[in-house]
Amino acid sequence: MIPAHWLVLERFPLTPNGKLDRNALPLPDANQLLRAYVVPQGALEQSVAVIWQDVLKLERLGRDDNFFELGGHSLLATQATARLQMEQGAAVPLDLLFRTSSLAEYAEQLAIHLSPHSSDDLSEMHDFLADLETL
Repeated sequence: MIPAHWLVLERFPLTPNGKLDRNALPLPDANQLLRAYVVPQGALEQSVAVIWQDVLKLERLGRDDNFFELGGHSLLATQATARLQMEQGAAVPLDLLFRTSSLAEYAEQLAIHLSPHSSDDLSEMHDFLADLETL
């Protein structure tokens, strides 16, 4: 397990008994992990950015940012993917989020999954299914 956030403290807050006061520890700020901000480009990138921002509870998210480096995990990935599926009205593979390293790359790969298949693709699929039926 690798921590999602590192926070440098001058010293740990202690209870009157000299033990670590966990309640006094500051919350990690994921905004510190944001890279140089580059505005998401295109409607799809902007749409995905809005969902990621909401799921990750961030003020802004750039096209070079990585979902998991900003505190995302498998449950949040599932939530973000489900919201994107509802918004786009199409099946979005969950593993796509795990295979990409930035918002821009994710949106680029997502566009491929959302693009309508050409008639050549459909005819190839039809031929394949016909061959399967003859077996």
